[in-house]
Amino acid sequence: MTYLLQALQARAGEFISLRRDLHRHPELAFEEHRTAALVADKLEAWGYAVERGIGGTGVVGTLVRGQGAGRLGLRADMDALPIAEASGAAWSSAHAGVMHACGHDGHTAMLLAAARHLAERGVFDGTLHLIFQPAEEGGGGALRMMADGLFERFPCDAVFAMHNMPGIEQGRFVLREGAAMASSDYATITLTGLGGHGAMPHRAADPIVAAASIVMALQTIVSRNIDPLQAAVVTVGALQAGKANNVIPAAATLELSVRALDREVRATIERRIRALVAAQAESFGVTAQIDWKPGYAVLVNTPAETALAREVAVELAGAGQVTLQGPPLTGSEDFAFMLERVPGSYLLIGNGTGAAAGEGGCMVHNPGYDFNDDNIGIGSAYWVLLAERFLATKGPAATR
Repeated sequence: MTYLLQALQARAGEFISLRRDLHRHPELAFEEHRTAALVADKLEAWGYAVERGIGGTGVVGTLVRGQGAGRLGLRADMDALPIAEASGAAWSSAHAGVMHACGHDGHTAMLLAAARHLAERGVFDGTLHLIFQPAEEGGGGALRMMADGLFERFPCDAVFAMHNMPGIEQGRFVLREGAAMASSDYATITLTGLGGHGAMPHRAADPIVAAASIVMALQTIVSRNIDPLQAAVVTVGALQAGKANNVIPAAATLELSVRALDREVRATIERRIRALVAAQAESFGVTAQIDWKPGYAVLVNTPAETALAREVAVELAGAGQVTLQGPPLTGSEDFAFMLERVPGSYLLIGNGTGAAAGEGGCMVHNPGYDFNDDNIGIGSAYWVLLAERFLATKGPAATR
C-alpha cells in the first residue's frame, strides 16, 4: 500500500490548504452553509451525484461503479465549537468566539481528499455514499439527517467514521470492537425551599444544604450501585444558589452530566439519581424537580465491520502503527445513532503527542487545539483503501 499512501500524501497539500480555509471560517451547528456549499461543489465537480440540505445543512455525495450490490457509507462531521481560539496558527479563526476545536475541519478535508482520488482512480464495484454531517457537537445532526431519510434515500450496508485524538502518536490507528464511546445525558435539578435570614435558619428551608447533601450522595451511585467492572461518570458541573452571605435563598440549581458505556448502566444511573434526589430533598424539607435531557447513545462498533477496519489499517500502516483493541472513551459521539441503524465502526487516528505548537498534543475542545495536517495524507488513504476493500471488484486489481 506504499504507492497508495504516497499518492495521497503527494496530493495532500491541496487539501491542507482547504482544511486551513475551513479552519479560518468555522461554523456552528446547523450554520455550516459555507462549509456545506464548498463540500457539495467539490463533489459535483468530481462527478458525484450530490444531495444538499439533508437534515438542515448535511451533504451526501454518491458515486456508483459497476454492478456491485454493496453500499458503503463514510461519514465526516463539519461543525465547529463556540470557543475563542488561542492556537496562534496563521490560519486561526476569523470568526470571534467560534473555532474548529475538535478537528472537524480535518475530518472533512480527509474525506474530500479520498473522494477525489476515488472519483479519479478508485477501483471498486458498488455504491459509495460520502456523508458530511452537521451539528455533531451536541446538536444531534446525525438524528436530523436520519429523520430526513438518510438511510432510506442512501441505503448503506455499513457506515464508518474517523476522529482524530491528541495524545496518540500522529497517524496511529486505534480501533475497538463493542462499546467504544459513552452515552451522554444531562439533568437540571431545581430545589425549592423557603428563603430567610441567615441568622434565623430555623425559620427557613435551606436548599443549599440540601444541594450539598445531594452532591455528596450522587457520588455513591458509581461506587455503590454500578458494577466495579463497568464504567460510569456522574459529574455535578454547576451549583447555583444565593447572592448574599446572610440570606438563605429560596432555590438552588444543580447541573449534571452523566456518562455510561452500557445501556443498562445508563438506565440504572438515571433511576438512582431520581430516587436519591427525591429522598434527599424530602429529608431537608425542600422540593425537587428534575429536568432530564437524554443526549447521545452508547457508541457500539459491530464485530465484522471492526474486523475489516482493522485489516485495512494494518494493510495501510503496518501492524506496529495499529492498536487493535483500544480502551473505550467516556466522551460521546452522535455517530452512535447511525450505528444503531446500520452496522459499522468508529475509529481514531492519532493527532500527535507533542506539547509544542503544531505537534498535535493539545486536547480537543481546548482554545489552543489544532488538527495535525500530517494526517490528511494517511487519513484519506485509509478511506480509499477501506472503500476499495469493502466494495471489492471481482476483477484483477487495477493500477491507481
